[in-house]
Amino acid sequence: MHIYCSGIGGIGLSAYASLQHEAGHVVSGSDRAMSPLIEDLQSQGITVFLNQDGTSVHADIDLFVYSEAIPNSAPERVRASELGVQQMSYPEALSKITDGFTVVAVCGTHGKSSTTGMVARLLMQTGRDPTVVIGTKMPELDGRNWRRGQSALFVLEACEYRKSFHFYKPQIILMTNCDGDHFDYYKSTELYQEAFRDFLQLLPPSGVVITHMSDPDCQRVAVASERTAVDADEYPLIDLQTPGLHMKQNAQLVLALANELGITQEDAIAAVAPFAGTWRRMETKGTFGNDITVIDDYAHHPREIRATISAIRGKYPNRRLVAVFQPHTHNRTIKLFDQFADAFQGLDQLFVTDVYDARSDIETDVTDIDALVQSISTQSGVQAIRGGSLEETEALVRSSLQPHDVVLFMGAGDITNLAGKMVDKKKE
Repeated sequence: MHIYCSGIGGIGLSAYASLQHEAGHVVSGSDRAMSPLIEDLQSQGITVFLNQDGTSVHADIDLFVYSEAIPNSAPERVRASELGVQQMSYPEALSKITDGFTVVAVCGTHGKSSTTGMVARLLMQTGRDPTVVIGTKMPELDGRNWRRGQSALFVLEACEYRKSFHFYKPQIILMTNCDGDHFDYYKSTELYQEAFRDFLQLLPPSGVVITHMSDPDCQRVAVASERTAVDADEYPLIDLQTPGLHMKQNAQLVLALANELGITQEDAIAAVAPFAGTWRRMETKGTFGNDITVIDDYAHHPREIRATISAIRGKYPNRRLVAVFQPHTHNRTIKLFDQFADAFQGLDQLFVTDVYDARSDIETDVTDIDALVQSISTQSGVQAIRGGSLEETEALVRSSLQPHDVVLFMGAGDITNLAGKMVDKKKE
């Protein structure tokens, strides 16, 4: 087939495109701007157009696959409709290529990518040779976000946004947690957790969900699904190369999976313990200046922020910890305002940038950043400063840093670019 991927630079759709290209299909696509993921796609021989005005969509396309970020009204989708080209969303298209596989799906509000990475490492190190689609890049995958294996195991990261994971057909589900997010789509935590329950109910009668039954949300959803639940809390908390209690808890899920697949605990621990993290998950970018350490992290939800700060504080107990936070979407920031206010405890200083407006087509409310900064100062007991744009924030951060500081960049938007800019390449 000739498959065209609109939004091909996305972390999920880029993996799908690579797998389909490797399977022998002709793959092309488009995105708004060049990125490392697009450069990698091009290196594989995949044609990528850096415009999305519809002119790259032609009648010889057999399948048009679009990112969830591409609305119905987008010129490329309109053009595909005019030409009568079959269209599928990324999760629907990914589901089609998992037919015939034993699907291990990792879902959850937080920790999906890290847990999926641990699962991939477990299966690769124990000779299970899985196919993998993950929402980050991994050293074990040669710095990529996908892998084509030769076995019947297919490991995928299952995102809950807009109920995307309901397209999948898993035999085993690892559920990290389900406390609530994406409130631009889900109108309440109850509806959000119902989506997880419905996902678990896609399991066949012989399927299992592996989760933390000590987590009230997970227990409630698992019980409501009426599927067999395996309690990951019965497995040990092992030391990893990446810090944080939340990472050890994610590893418990993977040890439980190993047991389900007949892998000994000894072999499982040997495979998982060296896990050193993934791209943008407490990733040490390097140093600059007078021994200032730069860390990049994807945390954009209060629970993730707390876990990341706790882990980094534990790793660097005697160094000043400065953070730069980029709120991701107005809706999330407003809905979880009170939770954000006390999520930054443990920092010495915090800079809050402007909101990364990832849902400008559907959001109407606007975050009061000054109120957020004031609430964080009061509730988290940290010196919080409004940074403004990334450029303005960079200047403020550089002028405030002291020798031997650790500076932590958090957010799901383009804050990662600022983290990269801070590092002196000569000292990496």
